Amino acid sequence: MDIRAERSNDEDEVANVIRSAFGQADEAHLVARLRSDNDAIISLVAVAGNVVVGHVMFSRMTAPFRALGLSPVSVAPEYQRRGVGAALIKAGLALAKEQGWDVVFVLGDPAYYERFGFRAELAQGFISPFAGPHLLALFLKELPRTTNVQIDYAPAFAAL
Repeated sequence: MDIRAERSNDEDEVANVIRSAFGQADEAHLVARLRSDNDAIISLVAVAGNVVVGHVMFSRMTAPFRALGLSPVSVAPEYQRRGVGAALIKAGLALAKEQGWDVVFVLGDPAYYERFGFRAELAQGFISPFAGPHLLALFLKELPRTTNVQIDYAPAFAAL
């Protein structure tokens, strides 16, 4: 399996992977809108043979520092539980750090995302419609601790 940057000719395969992973089209529409709004910053695919079997997207967030939102992570059902999603997340986080991003946020299961260094306590104090135990943060750089600071996912997330 190879992980590489998504190419424009991957979009249909990516949409199929997302729909099959989530059992609906909402997340595929989200990814398409993030692309069209130019909010998609990192978009990676996992390829087995010549077939896209996984996808991850990191999108621009509004914050007083350089922040990305990790979402969605999608793996074709027949490739799930094989480390594909984890490999995509790790590759995306390495690229985010290399590109100089400060923080990555994710809304998800702490038990899953903590293995990548995400922590709910790091997201506490930020103002977000998603604030709570499932909003996690990973600081890629040392930043002064701030509280009562508004963070927002890209506008495309409001349509979900």
